[in-house]
Formats: sequence, C-alpha cells, structure tokens
Amino acid sequence: MLGCCGVGFGAVVWLRGDVIWVGGVSREPVRPGSGWPEDPASPETPVALDAAAVRDLAASAGSLGELTARQSVCRACPRLVAWREEVAAVKRRSFAEEPYWGRPIAGWGDSEPGILIVGLAPAAHGGNRTGRVFTGDRSGDFLFASLFRCGLAAQPTSVTAGDGQRLISARMVAAVRCAPPANKPTTEERDTCAPWLAAELDLVRPWLRVIVCLGQFAWQAAWAQLGQAGFALPRPRPAFGHGAEVWLPLITEADGDGGVLLLGCYHPSQQNTFTGRVTGAMLDEVFERARAVAGL
Repeated sequence: MLGCCGVGFGAVVWLRGDVIWVGGVSREPVRPGSGWPEDPASPETPVALDAAAVRDLAASAGSLGELTARQSVCRACPRLVAWREEVAAVKRRSFAEEPYWGRPIAGWGDSEPGILIVGLAPAAHGGNRTGRVFTGDRSGDFLFASLFRCGLAAQPTSVTAGDGQRLISARMVAAVRCAPPANKPTTEERDTCAPWLAAELDLVRPWLRVIVCLGQFAWQAAWAQLGQAGFALPRPRPAFGHGAEVWLPLITEADGDGGVLLLGCYHPSQQNTFTGRVTGAMLDEVFERARAVAGL
C-alpha cells in the first residue's frame, strides 16, 4: 500500500509497504515483499549469509519460485553486498530521483525455457537499479532488441521491472547475482554464487535445449555447473568464441538425446558494441541458431 505523511522541513515521506521513500526516492535497498514489481521474495524468505548457507538453501528450494526468492535476498559475499547497497544509496546523477533495487538479481523469464541465456553479473546502474538482469542499460538495450527480432522477447526494450516485458521460451540468469565493483567478481564470489546457478539448471533441465553464454566468464562459470547438473563434459574444455558450439549429452542418456547445445556469444557490453566487435546481426545469428536447435 502507498501512503504519505508530512515531516519537518517540508519533506514528504512516502510509505510503500515497509520501505521509506523520501521525495519519492528510497533511502535503502528494496525490502522483500514491500511491493517492488516482480519481487519474488517475502519477509519470510530465508537469507544466505555465507557460502555454506547458499549451498543449503539452493539445494533445498522445492520450486523455481522459491529458488529465485532465495537468490534475491542473498547476503553471502560481504564485498558485493557493500558495493550494491552503496551504489543504491549514492546513485548515478542521471538516476538520482529513482529508487534502486540494490539486491541480488534472480533468474528471470519462462519457467519452462528451451533456451537459457547466461551473463556475467548485473550492472551497477542497470539490473542493480531496476531489479531485472540486462535491464535499464546499454547492454540490455542491445540484447533485448535482438531477442525481440528473433521472437524470444515480447518487446524490443527492457526498461524496468513491471514494464510488460517477458521472455518467450527463454530464461535469463547471471553467473554472479550481485553487481560487482568494476564489473569484476572474484573467483571466490563466483564460486560462492555457483550453487544458485546449479540449482536453476537442475530445475529447468527437462525443457532446456540450448544455453547461450554471453562472454567468456559466463562460459567458464556455466561449465562446472553443467557437470553437476548431469551433463557429460568433453576434455579438454572447448575454447570460448563467438558462435562456438559444444553438444553436451546427459550422462544418463545412452543415445545422446536429452542433452543441450552450449553456444558462445560475445557479450553485448558497451565496449564491444561501440567498437563493432559484436553487432546486432551477430547476436541475431546466435539466437536464431538457438531457436532452431530448441525447435521454436
């Protein structure tokens, strides 16, 4: 519920759920269950405070909904928690009048996806602000335009949670769920976050046919989790590259059916798109290939 009351010095305090907004802007990260669009968590959602708790809570989530709720309140990496919340409090000048999500970004999209898109981590003023991965920044603009052209997104833009955007037969996750300083998570942070990805892979595996890795970090992060999810991994690990393809059969499937195709794709970072290292046509080619393999 949204209400307001007057306070000293002419300020206006808006109460949205149990979050305090001053002049329409939240002073703190969004609290679970306080009314943010698409927030999967509630005040009762258990919070992981260390790597062991991440493993336990990821493994014990009984549904995709519960898993994403637990992902969205994780506090296991002190450096990432401090950074994401500092960014949410200080804000970028161009977004100074907007509230920031300031929490981990959960997996998002179709609950029965034929295609899983794996990125590096949320952007400090993109997903960390909007609450949805690849949303509200230049990378997201580039990516969702391609997904829309390829029939995998309902709209050509992804501006903020609750904007009507939806993924079609696709799901999107980040290998590391919190925005990292300088966009560089540590190896320890990647490993701490890994059980969230492993559990998500396990829950969507019956429908999954293609995994698109946006960048080398996502390629590396997905590899170990695919082994845990029951896929046979070739040795040595194939090198990442744009358009690289690796077929990974399920270990339990003797005839090779039921596996997934791992596809490499250059990350649509601002640097890559500005320099032409990756173009819209290059992204379209990868996603059209993913659609064909997934039978969409």
